[in-house]
Amino acid sequence: MNTEHFLEVRGLKKYFDAGRPRLFSREARFVHAVDDVSFSLRHSEVIALVGESGCGKSTLSLLLMGLEEPTEGSIFFEGRDITHLKESERKELRRKIQMVFQDPYESLNPTQTIEEIINEPLLVHGIAKDKRERDERVMKAMEDAGLKPAEVYLSRFPHELSGGQRQRVVIAAALVLEPEILLADEPVSMLDVSIRAEIINLLAELRITRQIAVIFITHDLGSVGFFADRVAVMYLGRIVEIGTMLEVLEKPKHPYTKALISVIPVPNPRLRHERIILQGETPNPIDVPKGCRFHPRCPVAIAICKDSDPPSVTLSKTHSAACLLLVK
Repeated sequence: MNTEHFLEVRGLKKYFDAGRPRLFSREARFVHAVDDVSFSLRHSEVIALVGESGCGKSTLSLLLMGLEEPTEGSIFFEGRDITHLKESERKELRRKIQMVFQDPYESLNPTQTIEEIINEPLLVHGIAKDKRERDERVMKAMEDAGLKPAEVYLSRFPHELSGGQRQRVVIAAALVLEPEILLADEPVSMLDVSIRAEIINLLAELRITRQIAVIFITHDLGSVGFFADRVAVMYLGRIVEIGTMLEVLEKPKHPYTKALISVIPVPNPRLRHERIILQGETPNPIDVPKGCRFHPRCPVAIAICKDSDPPSVTLSKTHSAACLLLVK
């Protein structure tokens, strides 16, 4: 194992039982939510995980957090296999891997003050048992998350804050444990456009000041163009293309990636290009197409695509300091 990769995922799969098609049928059906995903992550690296809704991005993040048990595959963190841990071991791990959920309106307890929300992780993990030390960590986390001055927000409740401020509270509650990895599951999709840039800039700043690695999950490739070191494009449970952000934006190889990039808004009319509008819906993950799983919607599909499943496209073979995602 490469010691530079402090998080490694190998052949990860997650299938959900979908029941039987008929009452007395012996056939078992499964939802292929995550299907053979492999990658590695370095310290303070930012990876953007991009794809349509339902492609498996959020399920992958839940597997990394230990909130779902994988069907197959392995997850290594700092050289240790964390795929199947006891609850006590999992609790210790979650101090180092924290998650920012999509909806700040649902992920905050409306009956708690902001101080109580951010202080709770410290109490749960038994960190900073001295109240003065806890207060210092809470204040620092709030300041780092952009809630300045922190004293103004301590006694407020979530309903007294704007959407952007709520998301900052969620980020502060993750930062208070001083994690090494932040899993951001579409953290700006529920926010106004004017606020999205502020949250993305905040995560970019935290990556530098706190040396936190970030896996940024999004369906909008354009929103993380300046922020991510690398991008992984997911389709129907698999990573279909991987590379540095610049490589993927300028020289995409997979037809699905090209379609995603074609619909990114471009301010300059002279630089706009023809949009690729995919026909039909994403195939049912219970009944995954044979061959290339993208061929039913692919505008350049040929006969062999129905029988042959191509490997993932890796754009860069020589990894730079911020180019360390490995895909099988």
